[in-house]
Amino acid sequence: MSTTTETPQKLRTRKPLTAGVIAKNLTALVLAVVFVFPVYWMFSSSLKPQHEIMTKDPVFVFTPTFDNYTTATGVDLFWTYVQNSLFVTLGAVLLALLVALAASFAIARMKFKGRKGIVLVVMLAQMAPWEVMVIAMYMISRENDMLNSIPMLTLIYFVMVLPFTIWTLRGFIAAVPVELEEAAQIDGCTRGQAFRKVIFPLLAPGLMSTSLFGFITAWNEFAMVLMLNKDRESQTLTRWLTEFQTAFGSDWGATMAASTLFALPVLIVFLFLQRKAVGGMTAGAVKG
Repeated sequence: MSTTTETPQKLRTRKPLTAGVIAKNLTALVLAVVFVFPVYWMFSSSLKPQHEIMTKDPVFVFTPTFDNYTTATGVDLFWTYVQNSLFVTLGAVLLALLVALAASFAIARMKFKGRKGIVLVVMLAQMAPWEVMVIAMYMISRENDMLNSIPMLTLIYFVMVLPFTIWTLRGFIAAVPVELEEAAQIDGCTRGQAFRKVIFPLLAPGLMSTSLFGFITAWNEFAMVLMLNKDRESQTLTRWLTEFQTAFGSDWGATMAASTLFALPVLIVFLFLQRKAVGGMTAGAVKG
């Protein structure tokens, strides 16, 4: 009985399929296919034998093989490149979060002379294309004898990520009611304890979004490492990927496997942080 009574109500509340709704859904489906297909083709090609990749007729049904991944990971210094990429990326993101937390809190909560000027500088630094700074960064690194240096590359990536991190966290801190911080101080907390116990837990969405942006930016960066790190042992995966085809000639299967390995960490981080960011937004709304 309950099924027969609920079904007509659901049918009455269901929105009709108009021509506009159908057109929007078809457009979204076409765009999804256009964007996803190159990724699918890269991944599927990495699992194909060489003769099935070079054939004129596309092969969609095949027996997967991991020989291409063995070839890609067997290149000299591959794990050194992985270690360098992880070091500079995670180091830049963590440094940016630490500095941006303090800077964004000062901009959002404190009143001091030159505050608006600092905000303007942060905005200008965020909008500036970092490719035009390659020569300046090269001269600074050369004068300080830090060419082919992983710590120097980490600092440069940190500077690249910092403006966006400050600007984003500033908005999240400003959105937290000041009354929550004042109530914690009335209850006996110092300003630092109030920030750590009240404001910081509500910044989860901002921390996740800025971490995701910083990771993608530092992981995919190419111009700086191309100019500053000529030594093979100080290069990252982005530089290795551009030279991979030369090392293996026309081995497109290994090239596709290398591209898949390069894109996989970004995909994993994106899926993980996206889910955490949504959960943080819900928790922050409830706590607020």
